[in-house]
Amino acid sequence: MEAEANYPRVVIPPPTPTASLPCAACPLVRENLDLRWQAGFWQSCFRRAKEREHLLHQEIEQLKAEIRSLEQRLYGRQTEMPPGEAPNAAKRPGDPCKPKPQRRRGQQPGNPGPVRRRHEHLPVKDEVVDLPEDQRLCAACGQPFAAMAQTDDGDILEIEVRAHRRRYHRKRYRPTCRCATHPPVIAPPPPAKLIPKGHLGISVWVYILVQKFVCFQPLHRVLRDLATHGLDLSAATVSDGLHKLVPLFRPLYQALIDRHLAADRWHGDETRWPVFERTPDQTNAYWTLWVFGCTQAIVFVLDPTRCHDVPENFFGDARGICNVDRTATYKAMRQVKEGRIALAFCWSHVRRDFLMILVSWPTTLETWAWQWLERIGELFDRNHARRAVRHDPAAFAAADQRVRAQVAVIAQQRDSELQQPDLHPACRKALTSLGNHWPGLTLFVDHPEVPMDNNASERCHRGPVVGRKNFYGSGAIWSGRLASMLFSLFQTLGLWDLCPRRWLTAYLTACAEAGGQVPANWQQFLPWRMSKEDYQAWADPTAPPNEKAATPYRSS
Repeated sequence: MEAEANYPRVVIPPPTPTASLPCAACPLVRENLDLRWQAGFWQSCFRRAKEREHLLHQEIEQLKAEIRSLEQRLYGRQTEMPPGEAPNAAKRPGDPCKPKPQRRRGQQPGNPGPVRRRHEHLPVKDEVVDLPEDQRLCAACGQPFAAMAQTDDGDILEIEVRAHRRRYHRKRYRPTCRCATHPPVIAPPPPAKLIPKGHLGISVWVYILVQKFVCFQPLHRVLRDLATHGLDLSAATVSDGLHKLVPLFRPLYQALIDRHLAADRWHGDETRWPVFERTPDQTNAYWTLWVFGCTQAIVFVLDPTRCHDVPENFFGDARGICNVDRTATYKAMRQVKEGRIALAFCWSHVRRDFLMILVSWPTTLETWAWQWLERIGELFDRNHARRAVRHDPAAFAAADQRVRAQVAVIAQQRDSELQQPDLHPACRKALTSLGNHWPGLTLFVDHPEVPMDNNASERCHRGPVVGRKNFYGSGAIWSGRLASMLFSLFQTLGLWDLCPRRWLTAYLTACAEAGGQVPANWQQFLPWRMSKEDYQAWADPTAPPNEKAATPYRSS
C-alpha cells in the first residue's frame, strides 16, 4: 500500500449520453464506454503492480547483495585476493583485464633462496660427547682405540629459563676508633629495586612487560607460564606493580610525540579498544586506540571518543601530509580545513569497494568489477616501479609519465561511466566516492614519497588487535594508558632495529638505580639520542642491517 500511494490514481470520467443517437443504441453506448473505463482502470492497476514488482525485485536484489557482503565479512576469507577467477569475457587473448595466474605456494622460481639464520651471537656452552669405556676397545682383540685430535662438532639450539631467588648478603662494619664520625654500624646500600619495598626483580618485570605488550599475552597466561617455572605470583601484586610503572614511561612517551610532530609525513588509523572502568561521561566500554606514525616514531593514543578532536588536538600546529582512510573524522580536522595538513587517501580502501561489488553482485557486475580491479592493480604496479627508480632521474621521468597516464585513464573511465543513465546504483556509488576523494587519492602523483595506501598504520594495529582479542582491552584507565605507552615504545624500537628486552632491561635498571624514579639521563634511551655503544649493546641481534641501523645516533 505504501508503494501504491506513490503513484496517482487515474480517474476516468463517467460516460456522457449522446442525444444524437437513437434510444435503442444508448444502452450499448453506455456499456461500451463503461467497459472502456474499466479496461483503462485495470490497465492502470496492472501498470502500477508491475512497477511495484520491479521496485520490490530491485530491493530484494539489493538486500541479497548486502547479505552476501556481510557473509563475506563474517565468514569469508580475510584476504583481499578476489574470490575465484575473472569471467570468461575477461579471459580473451590480449584483453587488458585478464587476471594474473595464481601463484603456487612456497619458494618461487627465479627468486633467491631464503638466507640461513645465523646464531653466532649466542653464547656457547661446550659439551664433550665420548664413547663409553667398554666401547673404546676392539671387539676382536681388545686393544684400545687411539683418540684423535680432531672432533666431529655440531650445534644444538637450547634455551633455559630458570626462576631463582637472588639472596644478597650485606657486609656490616663497625668503627674501631672513638671519633664519633660514623654511625655505630656501617653497611652498603641494598641492591637497587625498581619498586621500593618490592620483592620482584627487574628481570621479572621485563619478562611480564615483553610477554604482555610485545607478545600480546594476557596477564593470567603469563602468570601461569611463570608458575610452570616454580614462580607463583599473585595477579593483584603484579597489577599493582604495573600501576606503579606508569610514571616511568611518561617522559619517553612525550618525547615520541614530539619527535613524531617534528616530521611532515605521517599515517594514521584507529580501532576499538575496550576499557571497562566506568566514568560519569562514558556510558559504555568502547574506547578508541589511535595510531599515528612516521619513519622515526610510532605513537598510540587512547581516547574515549572517535571524533575529530583527537587527531586535531594531537597534531596541533603541525604541517604535512597524512595517509588515512576515508573516515569523515580526518576530513573534519581544523588543520585539514585550513590547508595545513593534506590528506592522502588510501587506494586499498578504494579497491575494497570494487571487491565488495564483486562479492555482492557476482553475476551482473563481475566483469565490470574485474576491469576496475585490473586498472587499480596496474596503477599500483606502475607506482611501485616508479618508487624503485627514484634515485635514477632518467628512469624516474619515464616511470612517472606511465603513472600519470594510468591516472588519466582511470579518471576518464570514471567520468564516462558516471554519465551513463542506466549505470547500476552500486557502480555509481563506488565511482562517486572515487570522484569525491580524487584530490587526496592522486596526492601521491606529485609526491612520490607518499605511499598509495595506508597499510603501514594497519600493520601497526595488527599486534594490539591480537592483544585486544586475547585480554579484551584494559580493565582500568591507567592500564589502557600503560598499554598505549608501551605499544608506542616497543614499535618505535622496532623501527630502529632495537631489541625491546635488552632496551627495557637497561632502562628499568637505570630507573631502579634512581630510586624507582625516572633517571636523569632518560633522553639517552631514545633511539635518536643514544650513543653508538648503547645502540650496539641494545640492537636486535636478529634484525638485518639497514641504512637506519648504520646511523642510529642522530641529533634531534
